[in-house]
Amino acid sequence: MVAGVKLSRDIAARAHFTPYRGIELYPGPEAADDQSLARYIRESCHTANAMVGTCRMGAEEDSMAVVDTRLRVKGVGQLRVVDSSVMPLLPGGQAGAPTMMIAERAADFIKAEHKPILR
Repeated sequence: MVAGVKLSRDIAARAHFTPYRGIELYPGPEAADDQSLARYIRESCHTANAMVGTCRMGAEEDSMAVVDTRLRVKGVGQLRVVDSSVMPLLPGGQAGAPTMMIAERAADFIKAEHKPILR
């Protein structure tokens, strides 16, 4: 993995990437030797990322989107997807908080569409 980070840095440093290259955030320039890179990898890599993008949310014209912007499955009546799979892209951090926000928003959509009948 250390070799992979070094190769990635080497590729990103090439002139062709100059117009697109920003500053390296992670592991950052302070991780300059193999020992520092190995420490960063040990401390930051894990396999607990939530699955995202498998039911991508998007506008009607987005052919890759499975659900619309109100979380309804396109072409299927009365079915919504309300989890991290609707995120079109992996968030920069953990997916827990955005997933709770998606669930809260879905609850608002459902309540708005199914107002109770006052008697």
